[in-house]
Amino acid sequence: MRSINFLKKGSINVSLYIARRYLKTKRKKNVINLITRISVIGIAVITMALIVLLSAFNGIEEMITRLYSEFDPDLTLRLKEGKSFNQDRVSKDYVLKIDGVEHVAFGFEEEVILKHEDKWANATLIGVDSSFLAITQMEDHMVDGAPVLQRDGESFALIGASLLDRLDGFIPSNVGHESIFFYAPKKKIKLSPGKNPFYMKMFKLSGRYNFNREVNAETVVLPMKAVRDLMEQSDKVTVLFVDVKDGMLESVKSSLSAKFGSEFDVRSNFEKNELIFKTSRSEKLIVILILGFIFILAAFNLVASLIMLFVEKKNDVRTLISIGADKQLIFRIFFLEGILISFKGILIGGVLGYGISLLQLKFGLLTMPNTGGEVFPVSLSLRDGLIIFGLVGSLSFIFSYFPVKYLVRNALNDIRSATA
Repeated sequence: MRSINFLKKGSINVSLYIARRYLKTKRKKNVINLITRISVIGIAVITMALIVLLSAFNGIEEMITRLYSEFDPDLTLRLKEGKSFNQDRVSKDYVLKIDGVEHVAFGFEEEVILKHEDKWANATLIGVDSSFLAITQMEDHMVDGAPVLQRDGESFALIGASLLDRLDGFIPSNVGHESIFFYAPKKKIKLSPGKNPFYMKMFKLSGRYNFNREVNAETVVLPMKAVRDLMEQSDKVTVLFVDVKDGMLESVKSSLSAKFGSEFDVRSNFEKNELIFKTSRSEKLIVILILGFIFILAAFNLVASLIMLFVEKKNDVRTLISIGADKQLIFRIFFLEGILISFKGILIGGVLGYGISLLQLKFGLLTMPNTGGEVFPVSLSLRDGLIIFGLVGSLSFIFSYFPVKYLVRNALNDIRSATA
């Protein structure tokens, strides 16, 4: 009977021991699995955030480029010294013959004062020929009215949407035209009592346009002939606008600089709005750096996961070494485990990031504030995607390689010390 009780008691103790070991092992595995999941989630969230944010920045950059480049032609020629010049100093036919040039238009720019009823506003008057409408794709940017500068021998003006609002004007529909008084300063006159220092003339409005905030609030366009009549000019111009085919900007600029560079400043629209474009690109770079730093913090979960896994499998490592496994084999096992964890996070983050971007692109889920419901711009870029995967993959490689190398080296030293 005693032997039976002893056996029962022993079997219970063994069962309790096995159960405790099992529960302990299970708890370890649960902790390891939890840390591994956190690692995967962290990598996935950072990858997703990088894709979504860079897609948004690409969309904003394209929107800025469109808004600031369509009204500002690809290239402009202005005098290095002085303001106006005779248009025969630059051969329009010569410029049109340059490979890559699509349209050329002379322009005359002047600061004027506009008056509508009891409202006054300062504005930049731009006198242009008909080619300017094609260069700026004016028809695509009309809010009201039509892109018409001349009809039946009469000159009409096109005005920025915000500028017309400041003048409390509007574009009537099929009931005539609004009229605006233009006041342009006279040059080289002696002021005396009763003498008017301004040229003054009234023009009808044919439409208003919407490009960007600066253009909408400050500019008004008239045909060149009307500006010359207003300011009593003959063949004076202040700028030459050049529209260039895609991919030909630098070659055309080089040709124009070689021909006219001694007298004229040849600038692209990117150089004219350099601060805006540089600011946009700097913000994009800062976001990448910040998210890269956040990824480094999140990658410590990956290191913790590998350490926990290595500690839990330490006895298995000893067994492998005892049957002939070398250092490289042990390293490859745990290093590939880290790479697989990272790859899973990158894959999930990539799918989520591009999925969210595609949903915004197709359905316009998010709108920009104070724009009347305009959809937030998004643009997907394969190049940025490769950069993101390369950046996240490289950091994952680093955070897998060095911790595993350190763990394997220390484990082998401990095993050698124990067997010595």
